[in-house]
Amino acid sequence: MGDIIVIQFTTLDGVVSDPDGRGGTSYGGWAFRFGSGPVTDDKFRLAERMEHGVQLYGRRTWEQFARLWPGRDSEYAKVMNATQKRVATGTGIDAAAWPNSAAIDGDPIAWAKDERTRRDIVVIGSLSLVHALAAADLVDEYRLITFPVVAGEGERLFAGGAPADFRYTLAEPLGEAVFTQLRRGRD
Repeated sequence: MGDIIVIQFTTLDGVVSDPDGRGGTSYGGWAFRFGSGPVTDDKFRLAERMEHGVQLYGRRTWEQFARLWPGRDSEYAKVMNATQKRVATGTGIDAAAWPNSAAIDGDPIAWAKDERTRRDIVVIGSLSLVHALAAADLVDEYRLITFPVVAGEGERLFAGGAPADFRYTLAEPLGEAVFTQLRRGRD
């Protein structure tokens, strides 16, 4: 059985939206105020798990990543491009835009429940999808890079979420940010 692992960049007040500033919000770009170090390479330490797992995206996040990752050539970019990717979308995707991508047929929550019986699922960004997975009690682990910024507004990772117990399994400085890994308390 695999895990459903959510990875996110976040602020101190839990905002996860517009980390790169492309959303044009007044608070956006907070993840890059300290340079690109915390957001490059495999800071979430998932490359090994992704070799046998699958990445899961919402359509908008997938479209942003499909414009960025195929043109990159680092060792981690090779992992990102080689990993199987599935996209929760009702409108479809151009699967040729990013290798190893396909849209999910049907309900993404049912798909995730079934798929985790075989392998790990890494959910990147895709906040509405993360909220749906959390509401269905399917998230096993969060891996967060927290930046020392209070955005004051924006979409939050745990806003109005379902109650759940997690335990810290790792917390360490990552330049100006902090990497934390949290697992379900039921494990």
